[in-house]
Amino acid sequence: MTSIADRNESASRDKAATTDGKEDRATDREAASTDRIFAEPARQIEDFVFDGRTAGVFDDMLSRSVPFYAEIQRMSTELVADFAVPGTNLYDLGCSTGTTLASLDGLVDPSVRFVGIDDSAEMLEKAKQKLGGLTSGRSIDLQCTDLHELRQIENASVVILTLTLQFVRPLHRERLVRAICAGTNDQGCLILVEKLTESDTLFNRLFIKYYYAMKRRNGYSELEIAQKREALENVLIPYRAEENEKLLLEGGYRRVQPFFQWYNFAGVIAVK
Repeated sequence: MTSIADRNESASRDKAATTDGKEDRATDREAASTDRIFAEPARQIEDFVFDGRTAGVFDDMLSRSVPFYAEIQRMSTELVADFAVPGTNLYDLGCSTGTTLASLDGLVDPSVRFVGIDDSAEMLEKAKQKLGGLTSGRSIDLQCTDLHELRQIENASVVILTLTLQFVRPLHRERLVRAICAGTNDQGCLILVEKLTESDTLFNRLFIKYYYAMKRRNGYSELEIAQKREALENVLIPYRAEENEKLLLEGGYRRVQPFFQWYNFAGVIAVK
């Protein structure tokens, strides 16, 4: 015959096992979403791609690889909220997992239509999941399109390019910026956040050194830093700050104002 004490002890063991199981699953999910893409030595480093593996860890990658990423997001959404006009479109070009659009939902009038564009179907699937829980009832259009082939922006009060233009081949950047500006309404804006290079080699070298030190502080190993640098070498091509400003002004914007800088990362707002 089982005593009350035995039953209580059995129940405690079952509860502990259930708790341990939940903790194990949570740990597994956390590990699966942690960026370890370049953690193991590779025989050959391939060009960086925004595939399913990248999409699965992208939020963690951004938070650990982009300085003050959360603050850049907060500042960008704050600016966007002042420029988004009811009844217009808000574009996020290179929307990845939809973080920016999700953050904007409670700040922007529900009549503003969100258009997220990315050339990675895996990223857009993550964005669809993230944006599916929004309760504003706004129209959201997610499009799988290569920005090199983007032909039309229309009725835009805001366009966002966060760490995206740097992945567009330089020969296509002028055309893209002109197309964005042409489809933006008067007094509309472009939010541009980019990694930069410097014309002065001293500062360029120092800023890169400080950037890699930040990545080490955020848990990346020397191997991860080196392998990712090689993978990005022919994919991410940064401009100087003055090159980006010239691109925006010649593309049709009347005002260009920096709103953020940390060594070799900067954010600017351009107004048509």
